[in-house]
Amino acid sequence: MNLSFFDQFSSPCLLGIPLVLLSMLFPALLLPSPGSRWITNRLATLQSWCIDLITKQLMTPLNKSGHKWALILTSLMILLLSINLLGLLPYTFTPTTQLSMNMALAFPLWLATLLTGLRNQPSASLGHLLPEGTPTPLIPALVLIETISLLIRPLALGVRLTANLTAGHLLIQLISTASAALLSIMPTISILTTIILLLLTILEVAVA
Repeated sequence: MNLSFFDQFSSPCLLGIPLVLLSMLFPALLLPSPGSRWITNRLATLQSWCIDLITKQLMTPLNKSGHKWALILTSLMILLLSINLLGLLPYTFTPTTQLSMNMALAFPLWLATLLTGLRNQPSASLGHLLPEGTPTPLIPALVLIETISLLIRPLALGVRLTANLTAGHLLIQLISTASAALLSIMPTISILTTIILLLLTILEVAVA
């Protein structure tokens, strides 16, 4: 029974081919085909609106020099949104429930951000390691603590994201199994459980 609950975190295969590869290639099918016009149909209009909205939300707090990150961050947001939403469909697999993928995405971006800050604003970057107004005897300990917290940040956030996604999928699996088992025994309880399942699914869409 326990193994069946965790089977959803292993990629299903068809003819020896992991279906996660097909699901990750699916967003590429949504790209508009090239034409003589900028916007060819309603789907392209919706995609352009979503990309513009995501880019504005990401780039508004940054100055002009930080806008060079717009392409990679917007692409990353669209990739994560696509695979997380596709992972909520039945008989699919969510790659972001694997810590290895989260760390593979988090560590290079964290390191690039850290090195860019140290290169462009070394004084401000190193100043974050020591809070203002710290008593002199506490300075070495606080610098060490802040350095450790900075270095483990991608691991801590990656583990937290993985745990959130894994717990949500496990809850959906448990509640749906309970709802199906109670349908023939206690239909009223099964309907209430199904309502809870729908609310949880809406929450998981927000998490995705």
